[in-house]
Amino acid sequence: MPTPRINMRKLKDILRLKLLCGQSHQQIATALGVAKGSVAKYCTLAGAAGLDWPAIDAMSEADLERRLFDSSKACTFARPDYARMHQELHRKGVTLMLLWQEYSAQVGDEHDESSPRKALRYSQFSENYRQFAKRLKRSMRQVHRAGEKMFIDYAGPTIALIEHGVEVGRANIFVAAMAASGYSFALATPRQTAADWLHGTACALTFFGGVPELIIPDNPRALVTVANRYEPLLTDSVQDFARHYGCSVLPARAYHPQDKAKVELSVLLVERWILACLRHQRFATVQAVNDAMTPLLTRLNNKLFQKLPGSRASAFAQLDAPALRPLPVQPWEWASFKKVRVHIDSHIEFEGHRYSVPHALVGLALELRITASAVEVLHRGERVASHMRCAHKGGYTTVIAHLPLAHQAQAQWTPERLIAWAERIGLACAGVVGKMLQRQRHPEHAYRACLGLLSLSKRYGETRLEAACTIALSLGTSKYTHIRDMLANGRDRVQPSDAAAEWKSPSHTHLRGPHYYQ
Repeated sequence: MPTPRINMRKLKDILRLKLLCGQSHQQIATALGVAKGSVAKYCTLAGAAGLDWPAIDAMSEADLERRLFDSSKACTFARPDYARMHQELHRKGVTLMLLWQEYSAQVGDEHDESSPRKALRYSQFSENYRQFAKRLKRSMRQVHRAGEKMFIDYAGPTIALIEHGVEVGRANIFVAAMAASGYSFALATPRQTAADWLHGTACALTFFGGVPELIIPDNPRALVTVANRYEPLLTDSVQDFARHYGCSVLPARAYHPQDKAKVELSVLLVERWILACLRHQRFATVQAVNDAMTPLLTRLNNKLFQKLPGSRASAFAQLDAPALRPLPVQPWEWASFKKVRVHIDSHIEFEGHRYSVPHALVGLALELRITASAVEVLHRGERVASHMRCAHKGGYTTVIAHLPLAHQAQAQWTPERLIAWAERIGLACAGVVGKMLQRQRHPEHAYRACLGLLSLSKRYGETRLEAACTIALSLGTSKYTHIRDMLANGRDRVQPSDAAAEWKSPSHTHLRGPHYYQ
């Protein structure tokens, strides 16, 4: 590496003492604290450039540097086009050595006796390029307000889960960091699905004890449907998570890790101070990994800063913690969303089970919000129905109020309700209704006959109906028409034994045939 130049202010003092004051090289070197050889070198460069003190005094430091050094280099070394080479290095397979060889060959082909120019050696060529590339980089220092942002990401390394000497999976390490204090959180999850991302974020908010205004993740496909630079589109589950906690989720720009430098640093610290410490241990479950990480995470947050007073834990207590909003009372629960259409029977179907919705929505497309225990039906963002989740395929979960009025009346009748109504009339009536229901393969087929039987109490009274049912049971019949005819002919007013003998006598059986009473 070449000897670094002295600054231009001191160089100008060397030329002033030499050209204006006429001091010797030794006197100048002693006065300014530079080497005698350096004084001779810069005086020689000024003489080669044809500069005297009045001209030097009128120049700025930048103009003087250009006159002294660029003029001397122009006659000896060819200046590479570093801007073009910087673009060429983005091509696959192009290296700095290849560009230097091409540059050297080009300078050799352009060699002219009148203006001899040489190619830079590779060491100087590469050093000049590094200085050029360094000037292209820009870094903006971000200022974070207390409690405003929380950054989340996953660490690259994972931890193997081993049972009986066989690897059964990997534990992925979720990391979250508060922007102002750098206070960090780490959690092992089985995978990196949307449920794992949101579960880790919910645990981080619980760990921090509050909710920031913004949550800034990367652009994982599990959370972001469209990773647009200006208007990224989040999944429905992420938006539901943000609504629950009353915050916003704003993904960082794709391929711009500097947008979330806080969590990138926290990921690095977690890898160094937690994962590296666990490298010799063996774990069988994700929970075992989390149990081992807990004390190491506490140690990391309590570790003192090198250049600032305090630690991440103390900075969090002073800055972020007072500014966070309180956690919601209801804990967060993972929810997924699905589009469905209402069938003509006022039910929607999910996983083979059917759930009722208001009949006015038949034929419309609705949205389901599904949690582990409930199924909510949404229409234009408003909840129109909610049911307990049921795994019985082919089954129905119906709220009677969702059905049309005519269907409600039909749906309200069940075998138990019919028998209970009959028991209020009498035991014989309940026995007849029970036999009616048993006689049919499907109880629903007997509903109308049962309702017809029970409605006879309005015309003939409950006492007469009970008596007719008693006679019917003694006859071994449970048909509605038998009991109706019995009431119409007044046969319910005699004793059951006499009624049975009379109805089965030849004077009566000819009317309908003997089979009618069987």
